[in-house]
Amino acid sequence: MDRLLSDPRSWGLMLAAMLTVMSNATITPSLPGLEAAFADDPLAPTITRLLITAPSLLVAVVAPLAGVLTDRLGRRRPLLWGLVIYAVAGTAGLYLPTIEAILASRLALGLGVALIMTAQAALIGDYFDGPARGRLMGYQMASTNLGGLLFVTAAGALAASDPRLPFAIYALAVPLFPLLWRILPEPPRLGGRGHGVLPDLAADPGWRMVAGVMAGAAGLTFVIFYAVPTQLPYHLGGIGLDDPRHAGAVMGAMMASAAVMSVVSGLIRLGRIATPVTGYALLTLGFAAIALAQSLAMAMAGAALIGAGLGFCIPTFITAALNASPARYRGLVSGLITSAIFLGQFLSPLASTPLVAHLGYPGAFLAGAAGFVILALALVAMLRRQAPAVQVKRISE
Repeated sequence: MDRLLSDPRSWGLMLAAMLTVMSNATITPSLPGLEAAFADDPLAPTITRLLITAPSLLVAVVAPLAGVLTDRLGRRRPLLWGLVIYAVAGTAGLYLPTIEAILASRLALGLGVALIMTAQAALIGDYFDGPARGRLMGYQMASTNLGGLLFVTAAGALAASDPRLPFAIYALAVPLFPLLWRILPEPPRLGGRGHGVLPDLAADPGWRMVAGVMAGAAGLTFVIFYAVPTQLPYHLGGIGLDDPRHAGAVMGAMMASAAVMSVVSGLIRLGRIATPVTGYALLTLGFAAIALAQSLAMAMAGAALIGAGLGFCIPTFITAALNASPARYRGLVSGLITSAIFLGQFLSPLASTPLVAHLGYPGAFLAGAAGFVILALALVAMLRRQAPAVQVKRISE
């Protein structure tokens, strides 16, 4: 067994990351019921759809600031504050009287998510290094995908009884608070002088470019990828797979595949260029398969390829950025990547909806496949151009 899995800090970080996957998806089964419950409000149809994207927008705006906060105040305090905000704001939908108030609580939830994600990603960089850091990033993404599958399934069952009940799932942060308080210690401060402060470790000379490229790649990947949860159910309906269980089966295949390949990507060493390129190749094949699918089996196979590709790409982007960056800026770097990912989620419907209108669902997914090819080529060009500059600077030092 991997020694990482015997370290309680690893499990604490995976549990913290698992919470963030619920920020958007958990209440998806509740949307029709919430719209019906607030039918007297003329804005209800619009606001109920904003309940999903509102946390993403706030995370995208706040995450870089949350990253700076974790660098200045330490990792534990922002993480624990985030848990409190997450529990209070996430469960507020159980009792708030208006749909506008629920929307405000979803924005507050985004603040909690931003604090949790940036702090736990920075802690991965502080606690672990080298291959262990990459493996843990893979385990973390696997846990978020398995957690997402579990939470969305539970939310569907709860929403069948009452559309407000899925908000109760956010209360999971309450028992996690004392557990994470105990098993996630504050790491020594880095990059300064004095008692309890360790000297900063050397960073790649081109770390700013690496962090920027990886954040950009993560954001653009999610702009394309998020067409799956936002457009796939309608595409399946167009080919005769209109039972909600069909969409659930396809999404389940994607999440299961992403969980497995996230672990695999942390165990094999293809490099920071070859690993995401492999992921983009799988994403391209998956989107093409979805576009051409005429059966449930073909759609599930395409979704499995998409999940596998995502499992190769996202952990690599985060790990490469953290590995290149100096320790004192890990909070900022993790905040930038978090911001890019959630901004991509928010922008995805704005990009995919016009494509669907002009090209139809198959054409839009084929356009997404082409987009992944372009991203792969751009990533290779940028990182290969950066590598010689790093080598020259190191030789001159």
